[in-house]
Amino acid sequence: MENIMDVSNNIEKNDDNIVIRVNNVKKFFKVYPDKGKTLKDKILFHKRNRYELREVLKGISFDVKRGEAIGLIGKNGCGKSTTLKMLTKILRPNEGTIEMKGRVSSLIELGAGFHPDLTGRENIYINASIFGIKAKEVDERLDDIIRFSELEEYIDNPVRTYSSGMYMRLAFAVAINVDADILLIDEILAVGDINFQEKCFAKLKEIKRNGTTIVIVSHAQGQIEKICDRVIWIDEGKIKDQGAPKLICKEYNLVMEGKRVERARIEAAEELEKLRKQVELQIATEIEEKKRIKKEEEERLQKEKEEKRLARERKMRDLTCREVCSQCATNAHRDGSGEVEFSKVVVNDGITPLIIKKGDKVNIKLELKKNKPVDGVSISIGITRSDFTYCFGVSSKVTLGTYFDFDDKMELEFSFINKLLNGDYFLDFLVEDEKGGRYDGLYELIGFKVDDPSIKEVGIFGMDYEWVTD
Repeated sequence: MENIMDVSNNIEKNDDNIVIRVNNVKKFFKVYPDKGKTLKDKILFHKRNRYELREVLKGISFDVKRGEAIGLIGKNGCGKSTTLKMLTKILRPNEGTIEMKGRVSSLIELGAGFHPDLTGRENIYINASIFGIKAKEVDERLDDIIRFSELEEYIDNPVRTYSSGMYMRLAFAVAINVDADILLIDEILAVGDINFQEKCFAKLKEIKRNGTTIVIVSHAQGQIEKICDRVIWIDEGKIKDQGAPKLICKEYNLVMEGKRVERARIEAAEELEKLRKQVELQIATEIEEKKRIKKEEEERLQKEKEEKRLARERKMRDLTCREVCSQCATNAHRDGSGEVEFSKVVVNDGITPLIIKKGDKVNIKLELKKNKPVDGVSISIGITRSDFTYCFGVSSKVTLGTYFDFDDKMELEFSFINKLLNGDYFLDFLVEDEKGGRYDGLYELIGFKVDDPSIKEVGIFGMDYEWVTD
């Protein structure tokens, strides 16, 4: 922001040559980790109102003489800008006093107050009014401001069309064309290109020769050395040293370089420790990875071994399907606990291929044997189409309401009248205990085809139907 004010003459008359006196100034801020924003928060969550005091300035004192240019240097967060803002009255000290004599102009943030939709010319009047300059005075200085900014071709364009450099040049041109006793500047000397910066330095030197007191906060030590008569080095909220710019800047650079080297040493040590931990972690990870791979390989081999064993058993059991049925289909397979097994299955006296027409009677002969003594058993027969659509199923337990009980062997016949429509089908056979546990299962054991030219319908089953017309 640009700010200009008249400060009452508080400095004693016998110190007529001193225009700024900072006496034991302290400044702290309240830092709330989680501040309550509403009355409800403050009442219900009173712990949010806790704060810590962060002391930025810890008692600094210095005087600035009339026409003197001083620079404030120090690392980020040391209190330079806070000091400047207290000189501009943006902030107030918590302790100590600040006395200033004369009219003050501050260049804290160039271009604050510019309206993007107004032209550069219009914004000159608006910005100058912030400094307390009347329109008549602006009229007198307008040509000088525009000439200094070097924006003659663009002065009647909206400032939103300006580049950032053009924007800053216009704001700087307005700010330095104010007749002030004290000029306060905060990190704004990098304005425009190198030629314009030299022009700004020359203007500041001219302002200084005319008796204006200048206080500059900047990290650009070359600029500080060009303009300032004295440098004040602020460190951790206190004045560490002050004196000739070249000497103080050199001392500051040596200390900063030492801190940088120390910081580099600490960072190198931290990086080395970090690298050591990474290597240890990598080694531990590799060991764990090897253990994991070894374990997975052992599990894989065990799984393959088990799968091979089961495959052999399944193959042996599937081979027995052919022993049970001479009409056995290619994909026939078998499972079950084996206490009771089918020993023989024959459909329509063993005819192969098995082709059935509409209305044909299908007769199935079953033989079962007990390998171990068990109680009654239930037998189920299922028909499935080749696309694995389950078409029909029947269970002796459900339809007869009882279980078959026998000593060592049993023969059984089952028949049905075909109502299936044309297609390929296969038969499944199950024998189970009273709780549904499977003793033996023969799946896709026998394939058969329904092939009847008289069938005109499509689907799974035929139905009785008629067409009636009036």
